[in-house]
Amino acid sequence: MQFNKYFVYALLSFIIWGFFSLALKPLHEYASLDILFYRVFFSTTLLLVLNFTLRKDIVLNSWQAYLSFTKKEKKQFLTLTIGGGFLLVLNWFLFMYAVNHVSLQSASFAYLICPIITTVLAFFLLKERLTNWQWVAVLLCIISCAILSYGHVKDLIYSLIIAVSFALYLISQRKNGNFDKFIILTIQLIIASFVLFPFFPKYAGPIPTASLFYNMMTLIVILFTIIPLYLNLYALKGMNSSAVGILMYTNPLIHFVLALFYFKEDVQITQLIAYALIALSIAVFNIKKKTTS
Repeated sequence: MQFNKYFVYALLSFIIWGFFSLALKPLHEYASLDILFYRVFFSTTLLLVLNFTLRKDIVLNSWQAYLSFTKKEKKQFLTLTIGGGFLLVLNWFLFMYAVNHVSLQSASFAYLICPIITTVLAFFLLKERLTNWQWVAVLLCIISCAILSYGHVKDLIYSLIIAVSFALYLISQRKNGNFDKFIILTIQLIIASFVLFPFFPKYAGPIPTASLFYNMMTLIVILFTIIPLYLNLYALKGMNSSAVGILMYTNPLIHFVLALFYFKEDVQITQLIAYALIALSIAVFNIKKKTTS
């Protein structure tokens, strides 16, 4: 894999996300939906302020660029951008729910299998071919899922949905390359806000008053939302989705280390075997991919 700025941006985004649980865990007494509400609303507000104060010329130029698109290009841009907004909402809610109410390892497992799922979905949706060795890697991953599902079906279900939602996001945004990434992110968060706003009056808890909540939320909005999402979208300008997916392994690795040594979560022997199979599948998938590329 070529080491360039796109590589650095993608790697940095996943390293940042790897430590997301450190900001989420102090908020474990708050409902996951409340955290999602404030994360999306605050992020959207901040991005709108930045775009219409510091980036007005870029916004205007981007609008002119959109007007110059063909009807087909406009339809594709709107479909991918709006779809990305919905996928982000789903992915964020399930991830936060898994961290605070299922287990950190379930969230970690989701991003271990996500690169494999990304490749499989690319095979069906983008007609990208897989080698025999890559299918072997997929089979190993499926076996590990079966092991982890024994007595942990709930964890596995959340892991798979989280992984599929982000894999679809990566694939869709790879095809959404001819536009300013900061504006795409802003539009997607506006969409996420519109999706969530009707549910806020009925499902939101009392307005938080503790300073801890707003301190952590500021950290989540800036460090764990806007910065890594922008880095990830920018990286997709110069890398394909599967290459970005490979770098995603840094995310679950950090999650797993934090789960073991910081949060002191229990790990069973079957989980270790399953993770070992995942590690083996990753090695087989990437080594063979490199030698055949």
